[in-house]
Amino acid sequence: MTMTFSVLSPRRLGYRFNAVGIAALTIILFWAAIAIFAPLLIPYPVGEIVDFDYFGPMSQKFIMGTDYLGRDIFSRILMGARYTVGISLASVAIACFTGVTLGMCAAVSGGWFDTCLSRFLDALISIPSKLFGLVIVAAMGPSIPVLIMTMAIIYTPGSYRFARSLAVNINTMDFVTVARARGEGVLYIIRSEILPNIMGPVLADLGLRFVFIVLLLSGLSFLGLGVQPPNADWGALVRENIGGLSFGAPAVIFPSIAIATLTISVNMLIDNLPQKIRDRSA
Repeated sequence: MTMTFSVLSPRRLGYRFNAVGIAALTIILFWAAIAIFAPLLIPYPVGEIVDFDYFGPMSQKFIMGTDYLGRDIFSRILMGARYTVGISLASVAIACFTGVTLGMCAAVSGGWFDTCLSRFLDALISIPSKLFGLVIVAAMGPSIPVLIMTMAIIYTPGSYRFARSLAVNINTMDFVTVARARGEGVLYIIRSEILPNIMGPVLADLGLRFVFIVLLLSGLSFLGLGVQPPNADWGALVRENIGGLSFGAPAVIFPSIAIATLTISVNMLIDNLPQKIRDRSA
């Protein structure tokens, strides 16, 4: 008897990335690795003045030059990845988990719970994000927990509205009606019927909000309300050295490139997600 085996290739499984997606994922994983292992990779302590010439040029000793105090830019960018990626990832995880959970609960429960929660979050989302962040961080102090919670609060309403709009459509489908007829509870319907069917769009939304949070954190740091000296995220590095742009350009250009590569790569990865992730029906 002859037996045949089906080869489960990435294409057949539906998780095959194209070249653009692979390149974007590689850059994201690169910055994630830098954020994790930065303390082992930096050649100089981030707060140590290692060059008597401020805004020193690029050289074999300082491959990205030095900043306005003579500190090594390369070391500060590597450590800055830890704050930029870490704070943004923590914020987007809290925002999306809270928003998606509340959105599904509101869509399934309906009634006064849905109405009250939606109106409250609509009022919150109407406040300009950067203005809200400036007020909260200035009032409570620019510590890392405050930055994380502030940005999570800012982006929770948008995640809630997105998840609720998806969940409302799924909630009207026949298989959800059948689950209710079987006597299934709200938690079962959310966990087993709604969440699996909105996971693809939710992951794409998470990536977009990660980009928004990176840019918001960089903006707050540029205004002096982000990670505080001697530590710095990438936005703070730009703010610190912007005055020397005309004669110390590398100190401004390299942190800007770091921000651009991370945010553009996340956007490119979202646009090139495998079909099975983007569309559950594929």
